[in-house]
Amino acid sequence: MSDCPSMTDAAPVSKPDALPLAGLLALACAGFITILTEAMPAGLLPQMSEGLEVSPALIGQLVTLYALGSLLAAIPLTLWTRGWRRRPLLLVAIGGFALVNSLTALSSHYGLTLVARFFAGVFAGLLWALLAGYASRMVAPHLQGRAIAVAMLGAPLALSLGVPAGTFLGAAVGWRMSFAIMTGLTLVLLVWARWQLPDFAGEQQGKRLALRNVLTLPGIRPVLWVTFTCVLAHNILYTYIAPLLVPAGMASDIDQVLLVFGLAAVLSIWLAGMWIDQWLRTLLMISCALFAMAALAMALWITSPAVIYVAVAAWGLAFGGLPALLQTALAKSAGQSADAAQSMLVTVWNLGIAGGGLAGGLLLQGLGVGSFSWAVIGLLLLALAITARARHLH
Repeated sequence: MSDCPSMTDAAPVSKPDALPLAGLLALACAGFITILTEAMPAGLLPQMSEGLEVSPALIGQLVTLYALGSLLAAIPLTLWTRGWRRRPLLLVAIGGFALVNSLTALSSHYGLTLVARFFAGVFAGLLWALLAGYASRMVAPHLQGRAIAVAMLGAPLALSLGVPAGTFLGAAVGWRMSFAIMTGLTLVLLVWARWQLPDFAGEQQGKRLALRNVLTLPGIRPVLWVTFTCVLAHNILYTYIAPLLVPAGMASDIDQVLLVFGLAAVLSIWLAGMWIDQWLRTLLMISCALFAMAALAMALWITSPAVIYVAVAAWGLAFGGLPALLQTALAKSAGQSADAAQSMLVTVWNLGIAGGGLAGGLLLQGLGVGSFSWAVIGLLLLALAITARARHLH
């Protein structure tokens, strides 16, 4: 993959030969708040069920509506706003979370809460489409991968540390106050982002590629296929982690297992950030192979707690850096159309999440939990083959 051209013809700032950490960490915090907003109803399910006077199953649909909002909005909203200046658009996406979390905290009606969650997903779809392109525009071309890795740090931190902390906070101060605190954090982030992030021009009217033309750029389709197969594989395991742990007698150890996964994922992002700009394709192949080996270990020693912990750590190490690797590959392939390409990745990612839940449920019902790892291995071998054949991944 060759270095991408300048993402904009009118960038008002020079690109430093060092990472602007304050700005990149603001992007990482935006990702953290996005993931935490998405997952909090799962951790606060009993309290929200009682507070809104609906069943736990209906509270679970708050996560579904969020994902649906992201899935439906990412591409059309990104295309509609391609000409907007980037910083105001990013601030709108971040500010949207202050609005929807405030509505969630104040709402006493399930229907209104559903609407708030749907629009939370809409803002999330827009924000995830912007983050990688924004980070890559802030640095010189040879630092783009590292910058994206820093900007992606918020997601695994939210999954490994933020969600348990949110659950604890909900038990301590109540679910409404938890969402209100999220609003307060978002307002602080708005000030930080406005202060630390440079502004960039949107795409000029005459230089905007149609979505179908972005899709045909060299390297775009292989990255999207690898994204779908890896996210599908990941969510078959992650969504059904509870039944997966039963054969090893670890049904009560879910929190510890997910913590091991999350910490390994954070380490993975750090390692990917060190070498992403030099060994992008190699790191992608290593990630797919290591993930497949972890799945194989879980298939062969599904009753061994020690092997499960080691395999989960390897899984986290393989998957944690993948978002940064894939988004870097896409940004470099798409050039000035990076945000449009990222919106496609957001859509494919959410399809992988939904597909993982569906496929895992069918496998669990039809073949049992022992079939999970073999299905995952098949998907990862396909991803590995696609990566090996993708000549534009350098």
